[in-house]
Amino acid sequence: MSKKHVSETPATQLLRRQGVAFGEHVYDYVDHGGTAESSRQLGVPEHEVVKTLVMQDERAQPLIVLMHGDCQVSLKELARQIPCKKVEPCKPEVAQRHSGYMVGGTSPFGTRKTMPVFVERSILALPRILINGGRRGYLLSLDPACLEGLLQARAVDCALREV
Repeated sequence: MSKKHVSETPATQLLRRQGVAFGEHVYDYVDHGGTAESSRQLGVPEHEVVKTLVMQDERAQPLIVLMHGDCQVSLKELARQIPCKKVEPCKPEVAQRHSGYMVGGTSPFGTRKTMPVFVERSILALPRILINGGRRGYLLSLDPACLEGLLQARAVDCALREV
């Protein structure tokens, strides 16, 4: 855990208000480095680093998908399970408008707009996860149970392992 001071974000404010315990982890953000870069710098398995992905359905209604850092989302399987006709990633500027966060710093906590949250089921079985704290280069470690409790995240099975 870094001793570097990090100012509050909407995500950390929400977690503190709700009494959720979390650790703060600062790393040097690298454009297009993704979870591979953050896991390398922080010395944690990429499988425990959770990506926050802002997507939309066929009616352009936004939703959040939480996925293991070392996996991709099967859009077809996600659409089948939630259910809707089609799911696709939002363009970065649209994702930012919905979440209030810059892409690369998106947290599922404290978003500008309330959106349904879907979490890959196996994430909930991990003892702890690292997830974006609302700023590039800033992850929070916490118990994944708060995803269901605080975000009413619905478990789905739509992970594709990266090769």
